[in-house]
Amino acid sequence: MPVHPRGLGRAYLLSACLGLITLTLSAQPAVETYYGRVVGETSADGTINIFRGIPFARPPIDSLRWRAPEPPDSWTGTKVCTTFAASPMQRSPEPFSMWSEEFLIPKEPIGEDCLYLNVWSRAGATQQPVLVWIYGGGFNSGGSAVPIYDGEAMAREGVVFVSINYRVGPFGFLAHPELSAEAPYGSSGNYGLLDQIAALHWVRDNIAAFGGDPNRITIAGQSAGAASVNALVASPLSYGLFHRAIAESGGLLTREPVSLAAAEDNGLRFADSLGGTDLEAMRALPAATIQATPAPLLRPILDGYVLPLPVAELLGPGRAREVELLTGWNENEGLLPGPLVDAAAYRARIRERYPDRAEEYLSYYPATNDSIARRSQEDAARDALFGIQNYGWSNLHAGYSDRPVYLYRFTRRVPGEGKYADYGAFHTGEVPYAYGNLDRVDRRWTPVDHELSETMRTYWVNFVKHGNPNGVGLPAWPAYSAARKEVMLLGDRVRAELLPDAERLDFMFYLQSLDE
Repeated sequence: MPVHPRGLGRAYLLSACLGLITLTLSAQPAVETYYGRVVGETSADGTINIFRGIPFARPPIDSLRWRAPEPPDSWTGTKVCTTFAASPMQRSPEPFSMWSEEFLIPKEPIGEDCLYLNVWSRAGATQQPVLVWIYGGGFNSGGSAVPIYDGEAMAREGVVFVSINYRVGPFGFLAHPELSAEAPYGSSGNYGLLDQIAALHWVRDNIAAFGGDPNRITIAGQSAGAASVNALVASPLSYGLFHRAIAESGGLLTREPVSLAAAEDNGLRFADSLGGTDLEAMRALPAATIQATPAPLLRPILDGYVLPLPVAELLGPGRAREVELLTGWNENEGLLPGPLVDAAAYRARIRERYPDRAEEYLSYYPATNDSIARRSQEDAARDALFGIQNYGWSNLHAGYSDRPVYLYRFTRRVPGEGKYADYGAFHTGEVPYAYGNLDRVDRRWTPVDHELSETMRTYWVNFVKHGNPNGVGLPAWPAYSAARKEVMLLGDRVRAELLPDAERLDFMFYLQSLDE
């Protein structure tokens, strides 16, 4: 049968289109994991492979709610992993204070089926060092799909970047006597930390297929993510799963995990607020009902399993983990939402709370006038919430580990306009600098910002690769020691100096230890 010329043209066009589709599909990066084949996508220039939404555990839903994570089910065929999975169950985020939308998870999807991870790696590369990112959010919010957590810039520097999800809030840290009784390890809570450990097992077992080196894994996190890093370095359950650690603005030294008994009491009260139902009924409740129910402060638990002892003891004599550590905090992290009082009210508050130490307290955090009192309250909040955690850990690590620790303070005033202006070097502000993601944030960056980001990213990459941030062309970053407390200032200028407020931090560490 003769073919009409127009039909012949259509046939050629169809053939060409099918060939293009086949070429496009074959160009997508595919990897065989232990559980099945996954396909991702490449960056615009074709040099970076990107996989989003790879399962590392079974969905923690229905009967698996409030249980330790289980390995994912294997699958046949190819799983397309090109979009982020749901962020953990939490309230829908809204920009507030200094945090614009680039610092927050997307509004959707959000749900319980959240135990997935994402991988960025250089196409064709092998045996590259690995960085596993753990987000912050007070153990009540957060997720791996936050724009400033993008891993492409680090992958371009020869680092396989992995970001993980873990359960938060009542889904991640609820303890209850019945949950402890049913668990084979005899305790409950810390499901979020167990998720992180499960993700690290997946990374160790699968990352070579993505071009990573399972013998060079660094864990890194900020805020609650840094506290998680602190817990993971301390926990015996994570031995052998990583080799270096980066902790940005967070820890668990003076803000110790709550005891299992106290956490179980909190869980009983929470169950009462849900109607006093048994575990089976609680597991049958809609996730939205649980999320909408006011919960006590939920955070890591001294459960005898993930954390068998207080963190400071697990990092102390005879137990300190042999990992290199990079840690620090930001200059203006005391600028958190909350009321500040005038000088007279501030002095009265301190004298009431610390009657035997008030004058010493006011010598470190003075109240000469209202302006100075305001700054002192901000400095005290920064030191108590963040500074002493990372400073205290540096002292422990320098004293009891054979591996070095590198301490920093981020001082650059992050640009911002309108309601995001005038927050200085705020909490989380260092993240887009260190991971090369200024272009993910809509702010008026200057050449100083871009130069600082390049320097910080190079420090972080060098640490992930070698356990030492120093490199050619960089200002020298000395290792921290208890005898010579040197800190790297990362700001308008990058330089090392003796920590100017070590005595004040020692005082605050002592006070916070008493409060515990």
